[in-house]
Amino acid sequence: MLKFIKKTLIIFIIFFSFNSNSNANVPYFLDFKYILNQSDAGKKAQSFLKNKLEKGIKNLKEKEKTIQQEEKKIISQKKVITEDEYKKKVSELRKKVALLQKERTTLLNTVAKQREKARNELLKNLNPIIKDYMKDKKIRMVIDKKSLLLADENLNITNDIIDLLNKKLKSIKLD
Repeated sequence: MLKFIKKTLIIFIIFFSFNSNSNANVPYFLDFKYILNQSDAGKKAQSFLKNKLEKGIKNLKEKEKTIQQEEKKIISQKKVITEDEYKKKVSELRKKVALLQKERTTLLNTVAKQREKARNELLKNLNPIIKDYMKDKKIRMVIDKKSLLLADENLNITNDIIDLLNKKLKSIKLD
C-alpha cells in the first residue's frame, strides 16, 4: 500500500510540474502559408511576380501570333517559291519557335527563382520574430498548421506573427 501511495504521489508531482507553466508545455501553431500570402511584404511580392508573369506571357503570345502569321504566309507561298527557299524559310521559322520556347522557359524559371527568393527573405525575417515571440510569451514549441490534424484556435499565433512581421518588413526587393 505504501508503494502505491509513493507511485501515485510521484505521478501527481510529475503531472503537476508539467501543468504549472501552461504556456511552456502547450505547442502553439501558426499557418506559415497564410503568413507568406497575407503579410504586407508577401502580398507585394506576389503582386509583383504576378504582374511580371502576366506581362511576360502577354509578350510571348504576341510573338507566337506573329510566328503563326509568318507560318501561314510561308504555307501560302509554297507553290510560288522554290523548294530550297521553302525549306530555308521553314528552318528559320523553326528557329524562331525554338527561341520562343526557350524564352518561355526562361521567364518561368526567372519568376520561380524570384518567388523562392521572396520566400527565403520572408523566412529570414520571420524566424527571429517567432523566436522573440516565443521568448516573450514563454512558449517552447511552435508548429506549422499543415502538420496539425486538429487544434484549439486559441493556440493559433498566426495573426500575432503577421502583425509583428508587417511592422518589421514592409516589402521585399526582388530585382
